[in-house]
Amino acid sequence: MEPNPFLGVFLHAVGGLAAGSFYLPFKKVKGWSWEVYWIIGGVFSWIVTPMVVAYSLNPRLFEIIANAPSRALLGTFGFGVLWGIGGLTFGLTVRYLGLSLGYALALGLCAAFGTLIPPLADGTLPGLFRDASGLTILSGVGICLFGIALSGRAGMVKEKELTDEEKAETIQEFNFAKGVWVAIFCGIMSACMAFAFQAGKPIA
Repeated sequence: MEPNPFLGVFLHAVGGLAAGSFYLPFKKVKGWSWEVYWIIGGVFSWIVTPMVVAYSLNPRLFEIIANAPSRALLGTFGFGVLWGIGGLTFGLTVRYLGLSLGYALALGLCAAFGTLIPPLADGTLPGLFRDASGLTILSGVGICLFGIALSGRAGMVKEKELTDEEKAETIQEFNFAKGVWVAIFCGIMSACMAFAFQAGKPIA
């Protein structure tokens, strides 16, 4: 496939729109516990839809998987499980912090850790400080972390201003401290997607 930056940006925008709005239907769900509607959404988001789309783009999908090296399959599956744990804890972050603050912290940390952990693991992180492209990436991470700090500060102010009754009314299980720790764990686990892609290269 030939590189197509414009198509890449378009698909990234579509993905961003989908990722930024997927939680909204959950707010309309009544009478179900968080675990129930999250697992149903997860099955369709992470298993059914990817399989349908992949098969529609490549009807030889299952043949390719069957003939793939076992090491590549196990590595992809293992890191995929860790990434899935990150997705689960992302939902918990939104559960404890609400949609706006939860998104800002969880996705910001996912972006930061996802950018820094892979080059740190393979020893290429120092190289990012030596060229313009690497410095641009690190500057973006710095801006991202600054935004996370502002969002965290806003969350602390919000927690102090709201009474317990108001917290329960706005977000049923609002817990800023727990939400921040879960967001950090979510960010670290979500970085495993990059390792899954690396492990799955022989399959491609």
